[in-house]
Amino acid sequence: MKSQQTNLIFNSYLLRSFGLLRSFGLLRKLSLFRSLSLHPDCNPIRNFSCIGNFKLIRNSSLIRDCNLPVLMLLSVLLASCGTTSPRPGSVLEQGEASWYGPGFHGKQTANGETYDQNELTAAHRTLPFNTRVRVVNMTNGEHVDVRINDRGPYARGRIIDLSKEAADRIDMLDSGIAPVRLILIDSEKPIRTRGPGNIRREEFTIQLGSYNRKEDAEAYARQIRSSRVVSGEVDGSTVYRVYYGRYRSSSDANRDLNRLKRRGHDGFVRQLQN
Repeated sequence: MKSQQTNLIFNSYLLRSFGLLRSFGLLRKLSLFRSLSLHPDCNPIRNFSCIGNFKLIRNSSLIRDCNLPVLMLLSVLLASCGTTSPRPGSVLEQGEASWYGPGFHGKQTANGETYDQNELTAAHRTLPFNTRVRVVNMTNGEHVDVRINDRGPYARGRIIDLSKEAADRIDMLDSGIAPVRLILIDSEKPIRTRGPGNIRREEFTIQLGSYNRKEDAEAYARQIRSSRVVSGEVDGSTVYRVYYGRYRSSSDANRDLNRLKRRGHDGFVRQLQN
């Protein structure tokens, strides 16, 4: 009886785990299992192809008959799914860089600073503010270290907008654009390369309120189905914000915001990475 309960628990874990593998496109890696010496009744490829049918998994002899190397390899694959934070020195992206200067000099950046075209800063669509990256010009090998303090660029194919000074350091003022590689130096916040809020795409939400007391935020959130409370820091103090939804585009978020306003709930759309 105890053995059956253990198998049920572990099989339930496998169902959830292989759902993750399928989500990340890693299920094909299970072909590695074919190179291992297995018990005749232990065929992970066959058994996991039936992942949608709990009866087949529950009644299989997978757990009892699989040898240790199979389970060890499974653990490695699952661990790779959860690895989302790149280390300093990791290449974050490759793409096209541009630069901006005279028309924006002295104006406010997305993080509230005053833009100075003579500082080594840059705009990126999703990297956390104050992240420092090394920008390598792939044409000439020149590089410059910049700090992210603004959002952009929004032209198709471009991944970073450099200040005038930063562009000059890698000799791309005249060309205006250049193919570059972004290498992580450091970041004050975790950087996600997979899952919600990752740097590969912008994500938006609707902020409906901000409170000093968690209890007040939760009380308001209970009035709006599917809303959530998220804590944050503002000038060294903790605040509790009420958010609604996750969106791939600001237009989708604004559509739901208008619907919420008609129900008496005011708010605004914000980028999740900000």
